[in-house]
Parts: sequence; structure tokens; C-alpha cells
Amino acid sequence: MSEEDFLAQRFEETRPHLRAVAYRMLGSLGEADDAVQDAWLRLSRSDISEVKNLGGWLTTVVGRVCLDMLRSRTARREDPLQDDDGFVRLPDPIVSGPDGMDPEQEILLADSVGIALLVVLETLAPDERLAFVLHDMFGVPFDEIAPVLDRTLASTRQLASRARRRVQGVSPAPEPDPGRRRAVVDAFLAASRGGDFEALVAVLHPEVVARSDGGTLRPSLVRRGAAEVASQAITFARFAEIALPALINGTPGVVSLASDGTPLSVMAFTIEDGRITSLDILTDPERLAGIDLSMLTG
Repeated sequence: MSEEDFLAQRFEETRPHLRAVAYRMLGSLGEADDAVQDAWLRLSRSDISEVKNLGGWLTTVVGRVCLDMLRSRTARREDPLQDDDGFVRLPDPIVSGPDGMDPEQEILLADSVGIALLVVLETLAPDERLAFVLHDMFGVPFDEIAPVLDRTLASTRQLASRARRRVQGVSPAPEPDPGRRRAVVDAFLAASRGGDFEALVAVLHPEVVARSDGGTLRPSLVRRGAAEVASQAITFARFAEIALPALINGTPGVVSLASDGTPLSVMAFTIEDGRITSLDILTDPERLAGIDLSMLTG
């Protein structure tokens, strides 16, 4: 086996891990694939004779590529989704059938990377996001992260600590029982489709937040409070002819379709103590068109 073939084999063995790193960094599946491909190009052009841990080296390379991509994200859409913490773009959802994920999705979503957590990561500064993702999620030592950021070891630790407090303060621990999560989502669906306002309010936390990302073609909205979110859910249910149960980033959610099968939304739920605390809804037609829904529609 040639050296090039050996490197290609090693890289392919590491690709799922690298894609998982890039997805957490970027929240975009397409950009994550681009970052991983860029890492391969850098590997193929580098002298790694002194590299003892190729997987660790590639992880930091992907981190550096993603950092550059985050820093270059200056041109947001004209009407971005706005939350208290600033402009937020909902991440690409990982949609799978209600009965489980395939092995590739399981690797990508190891450690339960839900939409709610990715939304919080979107609010972090690029340097904070890199320090937190590489250290807290993948165990990369700070002395390997600091050179990527061109910062001191102490400064890098502070970045991760600040990001950690942000994540812990905003991203809750989800309901651990999948059956209870699905029951809550089913109750939400039944109430919204039946126009039962009181039943819908009962399944929503009083301070629930619903974020809808419509991209450039539909308005992006943030709704707060059980009454407002319930009213919006009932209104939307009138347009969605079909509601399919699904797993969204590994947790029970819903994909809504028009009567002709056109996807209208992907809904991800965060549930605590039997009630919905946040609802993240992707309604962007361009991004919805790129999601494979064959496992739901047959």
C-alpha cells in the first residue's frame, strides 16, 4: 500500500468523527462536509512524519477550518431570526424515522446533540465555540487548542469556561424518557390539529419559546409564552395537511407536509418535566428541499 493510499484509508476511518466535530462547529451539514474535505486537502499536502496522533491532528485541522468559516460568516440574511442573545440561525436538523437512526446518524449525534444545544452554540463567538466544542465535547487538551486560536493557554481556558456557563444556563437537560417525550409531542399534535387551545396550553411551559427560521423566502419569528405559542400552533396546523412523527437529532419531533407532499416544517421539541419549554421550527423552503424524508414517506 502506498503512503497516499494509507493516508486516504486512515482519513476515511476518521471522517465520521471529523464530520461530527464540524457539525457542532457549524450547525450546517453541507458546510461540515466542505470543512472535512478541506481537511483532507490539507492532509494530502502536509508533511506529517512527526505527527504521532493523526486523529488528534485532523481534529484540530477541522477545528481551524471551521473557525475560519465562522469568522467569515458576515453576510447574514436580510431578516435574520433574532433572539435575546442576538441573531440566531437554526441549525440543519438530522431527520430520521421514528423507530431509530442509522449508524452514520448515531455517530454524528453522539452525546445527544439536540437542536436546542446547537441553537445555543450559534450564539457563541467563533473562538468561544471552538474552545468549547473541541475541549468539552471532544476532549482536546487546551494546549492543542490555544495555537489554533493564537491565544494563551489561560485565555483559551477562559473562552471555554465562558461558553460552558452560557450553554449550561440556556440549554436544559432534556427529558430522559423517550416514551414520555413522544407522549408530550403526540399531545401537542392532537391539541393543535384539533384546535384545542386549553389542551395545548397545558402541554406548554408558561415561558415556552418558539423559534421559526424561514430563511429568505418566509418570515422568521420568535414567539414567547404558552398562549401566544398555542395560538400560532393552531393557526399553522390548518395549513399542514400531514404531520409525520420523526426523530429530530435523535429526539421525538414532527415533520409537516402539504397535501402534495411538499415539506412545510421540521419541528424539534425541548421537553422538561412533561412540558415543552422550546420549539425550534425550520420552515425555510430551500433548506427543507434538501432534507431526505424518504424514511418517513416511504
